[in-house]
Amino acid sequence: MFRRAISLAVKTVIGFVLFSVAWVGLYRFVNPPITFTMIGDLLGGHSITQKWLPLAKIDPDMARAVIAGEDARFCLHNGFDAKAIEEAYRRNQKGGRIRGGSTISQQTAKNAFLIQGGGYVRKAFEAWFTFLIENLWGKKRIMEVYLNVAETGIGTYGVNAGAERYFGHDATTLTPIEAARIAAVLPLPKKRAAIAPRGFTRRHGSAIRARAGVVRRSALDACLR
Repeated sequence: MFRRAISLAVKTVIGFVLFSVAWVGLYRFVNPPITFTMIGDLLGGHSITQKWLPLAKIDPDMARAVIAGEDARFCLHNGFDAKAIEEAYRRNQKGGRIRGGSTISQQTAKNAFLIQGGGYVRKAFEAWFTFLIENLWGKKRIMEVYLNVAETGIGTYGVNAGAERYFGHDATTLTPIEAARIAAVLPLPKKRAAIAPRGFTRRHGSAIRARAGVVRRSALDACLR
């Protein structure tokens, strides 16, 4: 009985590894048709708007803005930023609003393959899928998928649909402040809006705009060029 249970567990793990590698490998060439977050919106009665746009056609200021706002070391780490995790831990120890140390790679893994909740179990799967996309996709594909599946408003997915929703045009041409305001929405897309932002969203967008200039001048987006 014990041996049978061990054998079943081993087969399950091997099956999952093979399936996940195949799934990630497929998305290296095929754009994700839907995500679990999108399915959740549909079940909640919301319509879904997404207009896929290749990375090469998205205004470079958009990638710079999300690097500035979400993951300054995106081009330097292997999917996990130890410094960001340590800083988040120190901030959280002081109390107040809990902050994470997730990289753009980790967020892409979560958005493309997993559910939003799930606690530590989901985090474990997120780490595995992050490892896979870093090794099977590369930085350009990771950024491309992130910019196209990240939620930018209720029922709105991707920066292209977000740009049309907030500014009335696609993401091929964005001003630095437009890109920064979309990036400012990403952490809480159901509660923030990029058009006529107020309070924290406005201040955060302005800060991102300033940091995006540093990203450009310091070539922190070099892996995307």
